[in-house]
Amino acid sequence: MLAISRRLHQAILTGNTEILPGFFSVGEEMRFIGTAENEYWNGSVVSEGVADFFSEVPDILAAEEIQSEAFENGETGWASFVYRVHFSGLPKPSLQRETYVFVLDGARWKIVQRHGSAPVPNAVHMGTEQTAIQRLVDAARDEGPELEQTEGLASILFTDLEASTELAAALGDARWSSLINDHFRDIADIVEAQGGQFVKSLGDGTLSSFPSAQQALKAAVEMQKAVVSRNQDPQLGLRIGIHTGEVVQNRGDFFGAVVNKAARITTMASAGQILVSDVTCTMAGDARDMTFSEPVSVFFKGFEGKHLLHRLEWKP
Repeated sequence: MLAISRRLHQAILTGNTEILPGFFSVGEEMRFIGTAENEYWNGSVVSEGVADFFSEVPDILAAEEIQSEAFENGETGWASFVYRVHFSGLPKPSLQRETYVFVLDGARWKIVQRHGSAPVPNAVHMGTEQTAIQRLVDAARDEGPELEQTEGLASILFTDLEASTELAAALGDARWSSLINDHFRDIADIVEAQGGQFVKSLGDGTLSSFPSAQQALKAAVEMQKAVVSRNQDPQLGLRIGIHTGEVVQNRGDFFGAVVNKAARITTMASAGQILVSDVTCTMAGDARDMTFSEPVSVFFKGFEGKHLLHRLEWKP
């Protein structure tokens, strides 16, 4: 039942919603329960509507399985999950809880009840579209500068500021403009000092490239320290994501998987965090001055399978 549930989740994550009806019972006892007040449906028509229901869910950028369990008792069974899900347009992930009741239909387990819930209202849980990081990726692809490095491995570093829209509104245009310009200047100086290239800034985010993983990681730590050392009110909440991959001559290839995955990683970070891919962690080697957390496994929209992320520990 865990395997069946995970296949269902993978279909939702990848947008393969047309296969979803096959997971559900077509009996009148079918119950489908969601978070919103009116999300309670029953009967044989439910299985016909699940594909459309999940196709209306906002794009899921990443999903991390926090907890899962399943039980069997004769011809019935049940499974429950807790996921940390990052919906497109929200600044950070939120929790999603799913429970499924199964019955045997011939030789196959079929879901006869599904209940999904979140510990916040849907409006907060899914939000409205915010595409700052994707705009940064798109702008870099369309009009970015020629890269200094055109082949070999490179480590791509994204920065993003948490809750910047609310902060800018509270501070006003003049003060926010001064604050963000100082922040970008700090980022660019650190990138240059660590031997990297400051590729692009857009909105409140930046994109940089480094010849090695260690250079990118050292720069990330210095960026977080720079935010703290300014000791300003309000304090900026900087989040950083890094991924390492092959840089090729074709710019379209470069501004593809490597950058997109680094952007996805950044969206999983919280203020003050540095998240890195398993590749970047491995490329860092046994650097004595760097400590990484145990890996967590996540899904990324547009990428197959699970991906391991590490948090780079740092101190002010």
